[in-house]
Amino acid sequence: MLTGLLGHRISYSASPAMQEAAFQACRLDWTYRLIDISPDDLRSALEELREERWAGANVTIPHKLSVVPMLDGVDATARAVGAVNLIRREGGRLLGSNTDVDGVRAALEEVGIRSARGLTVVILGVGGSARACGQALAGARISWVSRRAAVPVLGGRVWEWSLPEWRAAARSADLLVNATPIGRQNDMPCGVADLPLQGAVIDLVYATPTTPLVAAARAAGRPAADGWTVLLGQGAAAFKAWTGLEPPLDAMRRALPA
Repeated sequence: MLTGLLGHRISYSASPAMQEAAFQACRLDWTYRLIDISPDDLRSALEELREERWAGANVTIPHKLSVVPMLDGVDATARAVGAVNLIRREGGRLLGSNTDVDGVRAALEEVGIRSARGLTVVILGVGGSARACGQALAGARISWVSRRAAVPVLGGRVWEWSLPEWRAAARSADLLVNATPIGRQNDMPCGVADLPLQGAVIDLVYATPTTPLVAAARAAGRPAADGWTVLLGQGAAAFKAWTGLEPPLDAMRRALPA
């Protein structure tokens, strides 16, 4: 049985190693592929997923939003988020879910946040991953920072990236979340001076051994979790959705370089 990751410029992904380790641990004759496609080729790739040899696929940048109307249905979580990162094939139908929410919840637990209610949160980004963060943080007072000229409708205040006000908000926040790709090239989405003075930091980016943002937060004594935690959480939920089996977390964790 085939599974894979739909995205563009995704050679960095650690998902294949993680999911292949899970399949081997459960003695499944399954394979996980990287499916690097441009937005123009997304619809044709989805048609291939309808074939019986496929169980489904993960979805990542830049397809998490655009894939939604191309599917036969989405579950309540994906509908609330407005983005899909998991596709299951049932018969000839493709059904969308969002397990990024599971991954973000795992990161929240790692930094000691059991309930988001009443927290002040600054989320960098407004894409599919950022929206999953918003869903996982239901009950928080969320502000968003957008790198886009056209800002989507989101609950809470939205700042343009170029404005300095969001940096002051980040310093006073209970939680700062990076939901942009910034960090993969050993860069930071903000300065050390912009870190929460007393709050936590979550970076959805993963890098070995960690991202500069998380390293800076930990050096400053702030609770911090990186994308490895998020990747494992969402990957475990995806494995269970495809196979119906409990995910072998130890095997999946050992397959990650972090």
